[in-house]
Amino acid sequence: MASATEHAPSTTRQGPKLPVLEREKLILNGRSYHWITERICSVLENRQPMLWWLLFIPSALIAMVGVGLSLTYLVSTGVGVWGMSNRTFWGWDITNFVFWIGIGHAGTLISAVLFLTRQNWRTSINRAAEAMTIFAVMCAGIFPAFHVGRVWMAWFLAPIPNANAIWQNFKSPLLWDVFAVSTYFTISLIFWYLGMVPDLATIRDRCKPGLRKMLYGIFSLGWRGGNRQWSHYEMAYLLLAALSTPLVLSVHSVVSFDFATSVVPGWHTTIFPPYFVAGAIFGGFAMVLTIMVPARQLYGLHDLITMKHIDNMAKIILLTGTIVGYAYLMELFVAYYSGALYEMEAFRIRITGPYWWAYVAMMSCNVLSPQLFWWKACRENLWVVMAVAMCVNVGMWFERFVIIVGTLGRMFLPGDWKTYSPSWVEISLFIGTIGMFLALFLLFLRFLPCINIAEVKWTLLESDPHHDDKHDHPDHGAEAVAAYQHELHSKGAAEAKA
Repeated sequence: MASATEHAPSTTRQGPKLPVLEREKLILNGRSYHWITERICSVLENRQPMLWWLLFIPSALIAMVGVGLSLTYLVSTGVGVWGMSNRTFWGWDITNFVFWIGIGHAGTLISAVLFLTRQNWRTSINRAAEAMTIFAVMCAGIFPAFHVGRVWMAWFLAPIPNANAIWQNFKSPLLWDVFAVSTYFTISLIFWYLGMVPDLATIRDRCKPGLRKMLYGIFSLGWRGGNRQWSHYEMAYLLLAALSTPLVLSVHSVVSFDFATSVVPGWHTTIFPPYFVAGAIFGGFAMVLTIMVPARQLYGLHDLITMKHIDNMAKIILLTGTIVGYAYLMELFVAYYSGALYEMEAFRIRITGPYWWAYVAMMSCNVLSPQLFWWKACRENLWVVMAVAMCVNVGMWFERFVIIVGTLGRMFLPGDWKTYSPSWVEISLFIGTIGMFLALFLLFLRFLPCINIAEVKWTLLESDPHHDDKHDHPDHGAEAVAAYQHELHSKGAAEAKA
């Protein structure tokens, strides 16, 4: 890597020049506005590659069979078809609910928090991360809705006056979940749609007259790109980003209250809210890498989603993975230091009990595998990045399984101890939600711009009205040093060999 220390300062009549390391380019090979528009629009305007069909058709079939048939059988028979017992009353359903909610967390962080902190590298991945958030929350909502048993009575969760004089228990964290998740979904959906309006107008103007042009015209809300429209758009986007930022902390904190507000050993701890938030960001970024690295290869988006983006996401996974690992160890320390016998026994059973294999999988996938990202060579190897991301996805599911099933299976009374095993309905429903998530994301790639065309263009030098000032007013006291750029370096080496 080129660094400022590797270049000795050159001297001039005015004195020595200080080497200044240039920023890495977020768009490679000097691409123009026109090329960016053509490249992103070609993803949804051209025929989809065969691999898209090979992924979409099985995903759609798995979703229809896994979700459709499983829920039909569940509603017609009863919740008893799940493998739950009187003791383990939360099984795979709530495990999967927390898992999917956590996956959707990275979308808000990338869209809102990184936008407010002016991190320009977010522009190539924020649209896909926001879509991932919407689809993950849709998958998550299935489980608590059908967990109530009589799904047609789920509307009683809303504080709506009714003839039965039934009122919700606002002291219950389960009801807090309803408000937190519904608010999160609503704000994320509006944020996602608002950011697409200029791009939908671009696609509308490129379409031939017909149904496709009419639909894009309706959803682009008459966008013409005028100065007043851009001014209002940027203000609305900024306000939504500020409104969404508290959701990054609140949503998964509220989800953690489902456990932390109880008196169950292993759950009744104040570390759960920050622990769950860090874990959600951790798992969310892993899923962004899981879906965007293949999409980058499939559609040839290497100049838009560069190794700089992948490197930054890998570093965030390393950071949040280290925080999660610290939380795991701190849980063990607090249980030991408290001297509470039930708390100590709960964690001993987690490690050595019947679900010890789940605890080992959680620690290996969530704590050990991200440590590979300390080495730059691992962050630049896409096979290693994908392997670590998949490990994190698996590990975060096992984390929820250990917390929920591993705790409820061994409670206060040994006579109530049960070994939980999921039924075929739970397994098929979870696999069906995976197919549903993939199918929805593939449809998103097919019909909507997967990269924010307008915001990506803002990262080009041409978008800065002062980018030519250095030619008119050069700084004689500085000497620009080329930034390290992985793609350009490898391409130059290949051309040199040729």
